[in-house]
Amino acid sequence: MSKHSAGVLLYRWGADRLEVLLVHPGGPFWARKDEGAWSIPKGEVGPGEAAEAAAMREFSEETGFSLSGPLTPLGVFRQPSGKRVEAFALEGDADPDAVKSNLCEIEWPPRSKRAIAVPEVDRAGWFTIPQALTKIIIGQRPILEALTARLASAPPAG
Repeated sequence: MSKHSAGVLLYRWGADRLEVLLVHPGGPFWARKDEGAWSIPKGEVGPGEAAEAAAMREFSEETGFSLSGPLTPLGVFRQPSGKRVEAFALEGDADPDAVKSNLCEIEWPPRSKRAIAVPEVDRAGWFTIPQALTKIIIGQRPILEALTARLASAPPAG
């Protein structure tokens, strides 16, 4: 059975344009990678855990920010690895400079049997959709497309 992850795509309206918050993975493997390396904050859904709860937990663990409000389901997206990512959207704001991620252990260098602790996320940023489409890992591009389609079909606020 493929792994099941869940995540939140935080979005905001800035200067009449849509922006999304993406995170960059920490650690030496990702240090010099930029385009095609960013992601929505996400992680594995635990046994018996609701996807929405996992998405909120993972967002908090990876950014240090707590979210509140109803999540909008965007769908389940199969990644090239076979993993399924269940994505949710939430309108909100966060300061990328204040991101404080949890640590995770990785083996580095690969096959060295030496474990090092690295931040799961080393930075975050707000991007317009065209910018985000170049930054985000290719398997998550459909999540951005689902958000834009969802917002285009939503009734205007107010």
